[in-house]
Amino acid sequence: MTDIVVHLLLIILMPPLLLGIIARTKAVFAGRTGAPYLQPYYDILRLLRKGSVFSGTTTWVFRAGPVVTLAAIATAALLIPLGNHPAPLAFTGDMILFAYLFGLARFFTMAAALDTGSSFEGMGAAREATFSCLAEPTLFFALVVLARLTGSLSLTNMLTRAAAGNWLGTGAAMLLLTGGLFIILLAENCRIPFDDPNTHLELTMVHEVMVLDHSGPAFGYILYGAALKLFVLGAFFIQVALPFKTGVSPVDWVVFIGTMILLAIVIGVVESIMARLKLIRIPQMLVAATILSAFAMLLMLR
Repeated sequence: MTDIVVHLLLIILMPPLLLGIIARTKAVFAGRTGAPYLQPYYDILRLLRKGSVFSGTTTWVFRAGPVVTLAAIATAALLIPLGNHPAPLAFTGDMILFAYLFGLARFFTMAAALDTGSSFEGMGAAREATFSCLAEPTLFFALVVLARLTGSLSLTNMLTRAAAGNWLGTGAAMLLLTGGLFIILLAENCRIPFDDPNTHLELTMVHEVMVLDHSGPAFGYILYGAALKLFVLGAFFIQVALPFKTGVSPVDWVVFIGTMILLAIVIGVVESIMARLKLIRIPQMLVAATILSAFAMLLMLR
């Protein structure tokens, strides 16, 4: 029961902190002081206190988009184990639901953007659809590899049974898989070089252009949903790349929190280094991620 409470507290409280750490890391690389680590919390709370403005051309789809997106990602957060602890929701085959919950969230985000009738937001939705088609195979290849490695179709068993010893026996496959998953982690969370969440330039906007017409609490839901998605996919990546477990519950929680903070710092460093990579190279990077994970799957199935 205690582990479930800690799990819920982490998925509620920790996601915005990751965004704050990434922003602060990028500021340090740019030679600036940067915003406080807790700035994302302030931004979300400020938006929740504001009113919303809705265009008369939009329908219920526009209003439902942020709510359904956040609900889908929150459900996915309940399916993934954190540290060495089982997920609150676990059953055989939940890995398929986990993957398609993100698909549901993406669909409603794109639908809400198209509902505005704006060609600008439609452009962002088209880019999001293209990138997702290239990114989803990597996630499914990764799930196949983990299922083969652990002999289970449940995320809880797949990720809690993953151990550091797996790198000794299947190091090549795990290395390829980790590389592919890190690329997808950046792409699915619209991080540089796939997108810049702080930009307002037409040619570099993907996710941000789809939510330009949202305001107030609806935009707050979007920001929190984006932070939660980073947290969930980051937790998935960490348990594949750094499957270090002690078997002592409090220690495993501390290790998990520490590795998530380390991941946020790494993302900030990578974004600082790759900030000048051109958008035209993005499809090639996503295809490369798919190829890496496909080779990892072939190595496991041979």
